[in-house]
This record gives sequence, structure tokens and C-alpha cells, in this order.
Amino acid sequence: MPSKTADRETGHSAVDAEMMQRCIGLSEAAVKRGELPFGALICGGGEVIAEAANEVVRSTDVTQHAEIVAMSAAQRRLGRTDLSGYALYSTVEPCAMCSYAIRETRIDRVVFAIRSPMMGGLSKWNVLRDTQLSRAMPEIFGPVPEVIAGLSQREAEKIWRAWNPLMWAIIKHRGYLGGQAASAGCEHLQAIPQRLSLVRRLLMRRRKKSSA
Repeated sequence: MPSKTADRETGHSAVDAEMMQRCIGLSEAAVKRGELPFGALICGGGEVIAEAANEVVRSTDVTQHAEIVAMSAAQRRLGRTDLSGYALYSTVEPCAMCSYAIRETRIDRVVFAIRSPMMGGLSKWNVLRDTQLSRAMPEIFGPVPEVIAGLSQREAEKIWRAWNPLMWAIIKHRGYLGGQAASAGCEHLQAIPQRLSLVRRLLMRRRKKSSA
């Protein structure tokens, strides 16, 4: 959940800004290892539970996006699949694949820096804000999380520009990443709670017990 010092309009707090700077550092370290500049972490109560950069090159596995790696590490550390009560921070808007995993792990908040108009699980495919997922299959997919888009976008984009100025210019020109200008500031979308019948509440309780 956001801290008590969260800005009412943007929804982000000093903790959010601190966590995003940490993600940006992870993306910079990823470049030094030959990966693309993606960084992500899972945080709860101001404590980092897991953090990761892309591991696609190192693992020769295209599914090893920073968000997926961080969620997997958090689940191993906590010993459960349910990450409700935790937030995911990422330097780039999670893609559709990562967004489905976010909804299935029931993460409460998603905070990212750079929008992804072509591939994003919010901008393009709207997986993060799809109410039908949790309404039709609440036993599997969590409620719509709170989303903060565009936090520290300029700083995150600097790492991409330093990685490869020409490629970054092409990526921006083609509209893969970037979206709205950084000067547009943060976009804050409130969480949408689930409304469940008695039967589904019982099924959900059973699910939580089995994942504990």
C-alpha cells in the first residue's frame, strides 16, 4: 500500500521514488552484463523482498524478463504464490506476459517509469486494468491493482539512451517505448476491489490456505 506521505494527485510517495531509483540502478547494471536495460523489484512495507534485471541473454530464455525473475524470487523467499500486499516496481511498463503473472500473483500496486505503447500490459493490452479477469476467475486472478505510470521516466530513459543512442532513437521514433512525454508527469489509477459472492469467498479462502 502507498505510504501516508503519498501525493494525493500522483499517488506516489518518497518510498516509491526511492524504489524506482533502485530499479533504475538495476537497469544500468543489466547493461554492463550485456542485457537490455530493464530492472524490477518487489517491495512490501518499505522492504525490498526481491529484485532483478533482465536475464534473457544470460539464461538464453526470452521469458526471463526482470519482472518475472523478481516475482519468482519473491515467491521463493515467501514460500507462497500469493503476493497480495506487495508492490512491483519496474523501469518499463510490464508487457502482457508479465502483466498476466502480476494479476495471478495478486500484487496490489504496479509502479513503472517508461510507458510501452506497443507491448504494454496497460497501454496496449490493458491486462493490468481488466476487471473481467478477476470477475470471471477470481480464484486465479487478483483484483485490479493500483497503477502509477511515468514515475522517474526521464531518469529511466537516460539509461536507455546511454545503452545505445541510435537504437533508443529508433525505439522512440517507432513508438515501442516512451509514449507520453516525460513532462506529462505521473498517471495514477486507483485499485478496483473485488466483489465476490459467498461461494467464491470460500473458494478464495481455500486457495490462500493451499498457497500458504
